Amino acid sequence: MILTDRQVKARETRKVPDKGSGSDPESPAEAGQANTRQRILDIALELFIDQGYDATSIRQIADRLGFSKASIYYHFASKQDILMALHFKLHEIGREAMGTVKLPATSPEAWMELLDQLIDEILEYHDLFVLQERNRAAIAHLHQERHVSEHDLLEEWFHAALSDRQIALRDRVRMACGFKAVMGLLDLVGDVFAEVPSDVMADLLREAARDLMAPKLAPA
Repeated sequence: MILTDRQVKARETRKVPDKGSGSDPESPAEAGQANTRQRILDIALELFIDQGYDATSIRQIADRLGFSKASIYYHFASKQDILMALHFKLHEIGREAMGTVKLPATSPEAWMELLDQLIDEILEYHDLFVLQERNRAAIAHLHQERHVSEHDLLEEWFHAALSDRQIALRDRVRMACGFKAVMGLLDLVGDVFAEVPSDVMADLLREAARDLMAPKLAPA
């Protein structure tokens, strides 16, 4: 995949951490464990996308890796923990994108700024976003059990803007459409648009989002 300049810079300046890893220097043994943990996450991500979280078993993940089930359980207590580790990475990406937006969450311009940030992240971490879209029920169930407050933090940003009646209804609809238009292309990016370079796709997504959101914002 061809990366945009912004994606290259992002990879050089930060790496989205796995919640199971720390920031202290690792010994060779620790580095090996971290690599094994990441391999488990990579294979689980593929299976959760291809056949769904509910239809994937620990045995299938272990067999794909050539591991025993006990080896998986050494790193993750359950299949739920694997899903949450993947999902937390997506939270980190979302929080970083939100942190770049200086405008109020209820500003239509803020949504365009956020989308501008998210488009590169969506293309770079495409599989994580597809995981979210295809396994919403399973993730929502885990949210209720494990980290309701963090879920609310992210959801409230979007809910606040779309619910604010100080923003004209036509603009709130445009904001929602712009976001859904970008998110709705997730499956197609790796399928019917697989041959399109990432930098070209990023420019086209921004153009489409601006067409939906930017023209003649109505007064409140």
